[in-house]
Amino acid sequence: MENYKLEKPDLNKIDKVAVLQKYTENQRKYLPYILNASEPEYLYWDTLKYKSIPDDLKREEFWYLVKQIRQLSSRPTQIKAENGDFFTWLRLTYTDEFLHKIDVHTGGQIFAPYEAIKEESRQKFIARGILEEAIASSQLEGANTTRKVAKMMILENRVPRNTSEKMIVNNYNTMKTLEQDYKNKELSVDLLYEIHGMITKDTVATDEQNRFRKDVDEIVVRNNKHIAHIPPKEEFLNAEIIRLINFANDKENITFTHPVIKAIFLHFWIGYLHPFTDGNGRLARALFYWYLLKKDYWTFMYLPISSIIKNSPVQYANAYIYSEQDSLDITYFYDYHIKKIMQSLEEFKNYVNKVNAENKQIDVTLGKEITLNDRQKQLIHYLLSEAKGGYVSASSHMSLNNIARRTAFSDLKQLEQKELLESKKEGKYTRYYVSDKLKDLALKSIITDSE
Repeated sequence: MENYKLEKPDLNKIDKVAVLQKYTENQRKYLPYILNASEPEYLYWDTLKYKSIPDDLKREEFWYLVKQIRQLSSRPTQIKAENGDFFTWLRLTYTDEFLHKIDVHTGGQIFAPYEAIKEESRQKFIARGILEEAIASSQLEGANTTRKVAKMMILENRVPRNTSEKMIVNNYNTMKTLEQDYKNKELSVDLLYEIHGMITKDTVATDEQNRFRKDVDEIVVRNNKHIAHIPPKEEFLNAEIIRLINFANDKENITFTHPVIKAIFLHFWIGYLHPFTDGNGRLARALFYWYLLKKDYWTFMYLPISSIIKNSPVQYANAYIYSEQDSLDITYFYDYHIKKIMQSLEEFKNYVNKVNAENKQIDVTLGKEITLNDRQKQLIHYLLSEAKGGYVSASSHMSLNNIARRTAFSDLKQLEQKELLESKKEGKYTRYYVSDKLKDLALKSIITDSE
């Protein structure tokens, strides 16, 4: 299997001194083109060569200028490559705007229009975020299970039947433990082993846990028919993992770096070092959440960012490849990742809008004489929107809302007493279905709305 190598123009064939002289003489003309090469999209040669450029420059000459301007404006990170050089990044002009929006929204303002949202709803959003992240992060690494099947497996606490389902359950348990426990701990080799062990439980050989990979493991990262990344040698890994741990614990004597940027860098760093034989992608994304939780960005648990990444896996892989192969420029990865965070924030705001609209519709459907809490309203909406045969159980209601079993039973029994649900014993499960009364109320609501 061949190593994947980016297409690169031969810059040795151009007269670099002459190109720089041209830039000096035509800076006002060239600069807009150069800036457009980095924003709104941070472009590599394979895309940039098709873009509009100054008419008196060859494409290779223009690319050389772009790289020179980027390098002059970049700063080093703490992430060292195996050749001894450090990855660099360019603070793009949108950075401060994006970070401000993230700080505002993840500081609680995301709920500003919905002051009436109760703690029970916030717990539901966290439970939803953990569930969706667990499924999507596992699917990114090859878990071959549909979202619907995976969701019901977790919600009903069903025993996983294959490796794919085990990956998802493991990731779900890991995300819950990050939120409940690990966020209060400093990172260490032992904690890395513990998180990795939870991620890979029953999916890798036990002799591949509680240790970092070795050269004899011959681990490579494949991208279709090519090798996308060859992890560094174990000697380099063992030295750099300590630096990563110190960076994660804020013990590096460096200037302040915004927590979101540091979390993105940790994500990339784990991916680059690839410290274990398997599960590195899930570990990298888990550490991203761990660091932000540790820095009190708790509302990131609402945001299943892997669900967004899953829709662009090629771009995700390329963000790693460009960063490693284009002069160790991590800006490609940063640009990709922070935009996915912004997209996730926007989608979550839309989801909150949708939930509130659904709750209002349930109030209309049931009328003033029937009062329900928000959990019960969402449960009713789910069942009415499901195809024939949709059901819930105490376990699924409990998991999806992050509530105690007793509370889940109470919600369901109240709905049954109001004759909105009816229960059926099916094997060892008690499942709750839409009642005829609820169907009639929903039908009357539809007829009334259409009049």
